[in-house]
Amino acid sequence: MTSEFNELQELIKNELRKIYSETVIDHIMNPRNLGEMKDCDSFARITGSCGDTTEIWLRINGDKIVEATFKPNGCGPTIASGSMVTEMATGKDISEAMKISQQDILSALGGLPEESQHCALLAANTLREAISDYLAMKRDPWKRAYRKYFGSKI
Repeated sequence: MTSEFNELQELIKNELRKIYSETVIDHIMNPRNLGEMKDCDSFARITGSCGDTTEIWLRINGDKIVEATFKPNGCGPTIASGSMVTEMATGKDISEAMKISQQDILSALGGLPEESQHCALLAANTLREAISDYLAMKRDPWKRAYRKYFGSKI
């Protein structure tokens, strides 16, 4: 059974190689920073024009992103873009991370087909929204207590 699974996985990768870079395939097959984050400092959820949704959680210390996680609901390029943007944002000051663009993500992934490039925009926009959420929490600390009670998805 394991042999059949490995053959199937290799067949899938060979088909993906016709469309995507090795970096994209790696992030699709082995997404980084996947999952919800408890006790996060910020959260954002955006649904893109294609219907895919990306959620991003951030843990921030001294205006530096120390941890970023994501949860996608969409296609392979959405998964790869979310994985890459969390990798790119981790360790950056929020001002630097706010500048991560669709093009930065596309370049880091080695490109995406034209019909999938909006997935990188979805990831960049969701990261920016999560940073904006952090800044709003910083301005209005009462929101943190409210979120702690009701959860990160409010």
